[in-house]
Amino acid sequence: MEQEAKQKEKERNGQPDNNVQTLDTMQALCLPLGASISLLVMFFFFDSMQMLFAICTAIIATIALAFLLLPMCQYIIRPCSDGNKISFGMCGRFTAAELVSFALSVTIVCIWVLTGHWLLMDAMGMGLCVAFIAFVRLPSLKVSTLLLTGLLIYDVFWVFFSSYIFNANVMVKVATRPAENPVGIVAKKLHLGGVVREAPKLSLPGKLVFPSMHNNGHFSMLGLGDIVMPGLLLCFVLRYDAYKKAQICSAETGVPPPNQLNKISYFHCSLIGYFLGNL
Repeated sequence: MEQEAKQKEKERNGQPDNNVQTLDTMQALCLPLGASISLLVMFFFFDSMQMLFAICTAIIATIALAFLLLPMCQYIIRPCSDGNKISFGMCGRFTAAELVSFALSVTIVCIWVLTGHWLLMDAMGMGLCVAFIAFVRLPSLKVSTLLLTGLLIYDVFWVFFSSYIFNANVMVKVATRPAENPVGIVAKKLHLGGVVREAPKLSLPGKLVFPSMHNNGHFSMLGLGDIVMPGLLLCFVLRYDAYKKAQICSAETGVPPPNQLNKISYFHCSLIGYFLGNL
């Protein structure tokens, strides 16, 4: 609560926190509803809107992957760059590291579109996870509980009970349905038969996939929501531990007792539960 108050005080003083979106109670309650509407749209209108879905996914994944690659590019380019920004007119000003990370991201996404390889799709999915966790924040345990409870109900309904209403498992159907390759669609309109045959269908990166060890040709899936949503709670717990440690360090002596620094924190317990939950 004190952290939330400090954040609001910063915003009142004209010091916003770099585009970080803090979820409030209403947003936490509406998120499962919005996810359900999106799921139904993809379930009923996927065939007619699949090119739009593929293009939007590629654009968003490009931005997220560039964000994921940026620290690595900054580390590599630092010795040979002065850090000055290069102007691109109305597009803005960017550092050399930002340009390199964006170029790498565009290259990876283009190769994914041409090949449909699952490793590239997983890289894009990891970029989406990192970007979401970096720019969305949970302010309190109450909001965290409301959000995760709502998403639990969302998951249980759409995975186990949707087939009784829609005669199909909506979640599995949407997650496993491949989209037509935009390159193949354009080639078909231009009557380029060879390109149409070679362009693979795309499995949209709303999940991470791994080759099954027991069944060749089959993949195990892990939805990005199963990574991101508990990850938001994990970040909240980590901030809370840092806040409590700062309180201890600001005591009269200025040095926290050794047992306070070495004991298992809320973050460690949550991380173990997060790991076991994703197995």
